Amino acid sequence: RAAGAPPEDVRRAVMLAGSLQAVARDLLARGPEALGAFRLTVGRPVLPMLAHTAASVTEAIDKLGTCVVEEKLDGIRVQAHRDGDEVRLYTRTLDDITERLPEIAAAVRDFPGERFILDGEVIALGADGRPRPFQETAARVGSRRDVAGAAATVPVVPVFFDALSADGRDLLDLPFTERHAALAGLVPERMRVRRVLVTEPADAGPRESAVAFLATTLARGHEGVVIKSLDAPYSAGRRGASWLKVKPVHTLDLVVLAAEWGHGRRTGKLSNLHLGARGSDGSYVMLGKTFKGLTDTMLAWQTERLGELSTGDDGHMVTVRPELVVEIAYDGLQRSTRYPAGVTLRFARVLRYREDKRPQEADTVETVLSRQT
Repeated sequence: RAAGAPPEDVRRAVMLAGSLQAVARDLLARGPEALGAFRLTVGRPVLPMLAHTAASVTEAIDKLGTCVVEEKLDGIRVQAHRDGDEVRLYTRTLDDITERLPEIAAAVRDFPGERFILDGEVIALGADGRPRPFQETAARVGSRRDVAGAAATVPVVPVFFDALSADGRDLLDLPFTERHAALAGLVPERMRVRRVLVTEPADAGPRESAVAFLATTLARGHEGVVIKSLDAPYSAGRRGASWLKVKPVHTLDLVVLAAEWGHGRRTGKLSNLHLGARGSDGSYVMLGKTFKGLTDTMLAWQTERLGELSTGDDGHMVTVRPELVVEIAYDGLQRSTRYPAGVTLRFARVLRYREDKRPQEADTVETVLSRQT
């Protein structure tokens, strides 16, 4: 508004520059014409396009029409930039991780083409081709020491699914079909994401194939699928409506062991729940904590109810009798030395309280561990 520039042009310039400050400085100094100088540049990362969530594959197809269904891998997002022999690798937060992933840089350097930008993931796979636990991939990508040793112990592979630039040509505004054609010309099939096209979305056959593809993907140990419109451009830095992710929702009935007093707008309310599963000896084994999914009504109710079950309050945490069962949704399990079962829940959130269930009916640690991939 201050510069008289169209908001959509400013957003695009910020996305391409990777810096709000740089765009603001030039825009305020030179006016709207300054925005034309901000272009997609090899070696300067942009924020990745993200996906919204759909409840099912069929719901996503209903929304998008003609589309493609791709595997959703539980890896680390990576943006690969190549300019001649120079290769740089960036995370979704634009951190340069090139030196930590020498085998990925070498693979990108072997692709045909001299100047391009690719979007994908890196993931650690076991000898059977199934993904290793996510934290092993995360630790490998995050490691700054003994890179050679880490690469030998936890090798990672790239899986690319989009091309943002090829031969110095900006592909962001092209439909996904054209961007994927460019990707196929650069990346061998074994390093491209598995996918299935849905070209007749109204027919039962393609829908059944898409649903079957999700089942096969889950059986391979991956976390779901992403359904993408074939006509959509690449909306860098935004959660575009033309990409819809579908992941199965796992749920557990767990027992509340304690709760922490909240902060900010939750001051005076018991918020962060300590969650436990039934152990083989009749005790309750803590699996993690969550404050996500709680509405104001639930916060008020649980504060009163947990107060009735309180066995102690140190001013930070209230311990309670293990009598209240809560249904928890989560995206998966990850190893953790912080908790006695050796695992914790990823992205746990409260669905509802199960006052119809006794604590003896809560899920067991054995049940939880059986769900590890």
